[in-house]
Parts: sequence; C-alpha cells; structure tokens
Amino acid sequence: MSHAIELREVSKRYGDAYAVRQVSLSVAPGEFLVLLGPSGCGKSTVLRMIAGLEDISEGELLLGGEPANDVLPRERDIAMMFQSFALYPSMTTRENIAFPLRLRDPATDHDPQVRSTARMLAIEDLLDRFPAQMSGGERQRVAMGRAISRQPSVFLLDEPLSSLDAKLRSHLRAEIARIVAELGVTTVYVTHDQAEAMSLGDRVAVMRDGVLQQVSRPRELYARPVNVFVAAFIGTPRINLLEGVVHAPLGSPMALDLGRQRLRLPEPLTTDHQLLRIQQGRPVIVGLRPEAVRIAPPSQARSAEAVLGGVVEHVEYQGHEVLVHVNTGSRRALVPELEASRPAVDLAPAGAARRPWLAARSPTPAPWAATARGPPRRPAPGAPCPYRRSAVRRPAATWCCAPDPNTASAPARTSRSSSTWSGSTCSTARARASARPRTRCRGCSRDVGSGLMRRSAVAP
Repeated sequence: MSHAIELREVSKRYGDAYAVRQVSLSVAPGEFLVLLGPSGCGKSTVLRMIAGLEDISEGELLLGGEPANDVLPRERDIAMMFQSFALYPSMTTRENIAFPLRLRDPATDHDPQVRSTARMLAIEDLLDRFPAQMSGGERQRVAMGRAISRQPSVFLLDEPLSSLDAKLRSHLRAEIARIVAELGVTTVYVTHDQAEAMSLGDRVAVMRDGVLQQVSRPRELYARPVNVFVAAFIGTPRINLLEGVVHAPLGSPMALDLGRQRLRLPEPLTTDHQLLRIQQGRPVIVGLRPEAVRIAPPSQARSAEAVLGGVVEHVEYQGHEVLVHVNTGSRRALVPELEASRPAVDLAPAGAARRPWLAARSPTPAPWAATARGPPRRPAPGAPCPYRRSAVRRPAATWCCAPDPNTASAPARTSRSSSTWSGSTCSTARARASARPRTRCRGCSRDVGSGLMRRSAVAP
C-alpha cells in the first residue's frame, strides 16, 4: 500500500542556512499526523513544502506514491488552513465556503454541499453573516469549512487554534478530532502545543532545529523518549532533569550520585536498568516525571521506591492538581532550547537625556542622539548632515542638527537670498523665494541641498 504523503530526506535551504535538514517521513492514508516542536524548528516549512508553497532544496516528495516536487500547488488536491482565519471580508459565510467550489465548477449549484459542510461544523445559523459579525471561534470554523468543502485528499492545518483563547481551543480541538475522523481524510497538523499534539494525533513527529527527533504514538512518545530534548518537551508539568553520576560497583546496590545526596535504586529498578553497571563513574541525566513522585516522610517509603530528600519551597494550587516545588540540593540539567531567553535590557543609563520632541521615523539615530557618555551634543564641524533622502518633502523650516539643550532659544533661522533667483529683486521673485523650502539648517546654517528630504530619527 502506497503512502498518502512521503518525504525522502527532504531539506530546505536558504543560502547556507538549513531550515529543514533531511527529513524522512511517511503518512498513511487517513492518518492524523502532528508535527510538534518549538517556534523556529521547521515544522511549518515542512507543511508548506507539502502544499507546494515552498520549493524543496533537496530530497523528494511523493503524494499518493507519485513524485510531486514539480507539481503545482493547485494540482496537488490539498486543502490548507492557516493560523489566521483567511476569509474574504466582503463575502458571507455561504460565499466563503462556496468560493473554492465555484472556482472548480462555476456552472454547478453548490448550495447543498455548502449546507452539508455547515451542518457538520454547526454553523448553519452563520451562513448569511460576514466575518466581521462573528467571533474568533466562529470564523475559524468557517475557515475550516471552506477548506474541507473541496473534499481534498490531504488536509493541512498550520496552527489553526493558536490565536484563540484556552477555553475555545479546548472546544475546537475536540471538534477537529471529530470532523477529521468523520471525513477520514489524511491530515497533517502543525502545532507547538503538546496538549493538541497528544490528544489529536495518531502519531506525533517531534522536530528540533529543522531535524526530525522522533516519530511515535503519543503514549510511546511520553513513556520512551529517544533523547533529553523530547523528554523535556513532552509533558506538563515538565519532567525534572537532574545531573548525576552512576555509582554501580560489583556486589553493591546501584545508586545515582546527585551531588549532595545519593539516590539508591531499589531492586525492581536495578533489574530493569542493568545497563547502568557498564556506565560506572560516568555522568548521566536523571529524569523524574512529576506524577511519579510521592511526597511522604522517609519512614513511609515503600520497598519499591527510591528515596530522595528535599525541602518544600513553593506550592501552586491549580484546582485539579497541586504543584509542589522541592529543593533537593541537586544540580538541574538544562535544555538550552527550552530555557527562557533573557529579557531585553535598556542600555541607556538612568536619567540620560532624551529628545521626546523629535518623532522617530528611522532606525538610524542622529549623530546628536543621547549616549552613555553624556547629554546630546551638536555635531562637530564637518560632520555629515543627518538628513536622508526620502519620498517625503522637507518642511519649510527644519533642522539638520539639534539646538543646544542648554540654551533657551533656537539659533536664528537662515534662508536662501532672493538674489539666487537670477539676480531678480522684484516682489514676485521675493515671494517665490520665501515660499520655497529652506535649504539651510536652522541650527548650523549648513546648506543641506534641495529636493526631497526628511529628518533623521532619534531613539525615543
């Protein structure tokens, strides 16, 4: 049996940088596959290559067993649903759903099929409404209806629920599962939300930095991750990862040295992990799922349990569960891709002078912007004028440098003399000269030329 979708070592390259690297993946007919991973891992790029919206740099794509690298997107029999609602605002729900059907066959009456799709999505009462008259969840249902009304062979969904609130996401997640099961269409779903992935997918493919990490059923993915990244990414609350050293001398019970204390493994765990003995003295990462930890006094420890001491630091009450933060004195293993990035830091010193009266119009600061060395200063003689050419005409009176902030008034304004108009001194020539834009800076009297100018921006 041929696969509905098959990727053979597919890569996507932008210059020398790889967004996707040698992904090999197959999707069976009628299967619901979820591409899961953090932002920027390449999952949406894979989806766009399947749809034909991105060219494949290396590798081969097969649809229904046939090569599809050079097949046009409209000839792939694929429907795609995006994160944004992608509805025509000037069309009603009925017209939006019928639009792809009219493109395919303009002469046929598509109203029965539109009503059937609306009945499946429970949006029959919205058929005569415009997108602006609907909520976010209703618009997302209409977008889904427009995609499935074509009855495609492959259905692609690119984070369709990420712009909705948590309650609506949970409701529509169940609706998507029901609709896809009813249609029986091959579906590839992209998300960064593991709750969506674990609840919707027949299989889940985890990606990291453009590389496929693991493809498994949700239960196997959770219980048997292939590496630390998958173990840390799957599961809420996140798995506890501790750095340790194997202590397994011959004739002695095995243990894991966690720094300040040693975790002795009971007999059942020792039997299951005999491979640890050959790792004697080597560093390892110990993973403890939160639901596998029981808080109790040491005297109440059971024979099949490993005991780890600690101090309760914080308790989070969340209604259906309580999260307890315990300090065991062990060193936590870090997964860089999952750690929070540093917040942006304002490098300007406290109290540094600012120029709020100048509007920022360009990312390039003027030479008189405030710096860490002190307050703004006027440009030195011979410094380039900070004006930039643009499509906005320069105002009649303007600056190419800042006035001295310590003075109460601005420098005197200078302008072009009327004698520049062919030596004429008549009233008409003088009027024309005064009406033209100034060509000299009010601050330094420097000639900044003529033409289209604008003021450089200053950091706010």
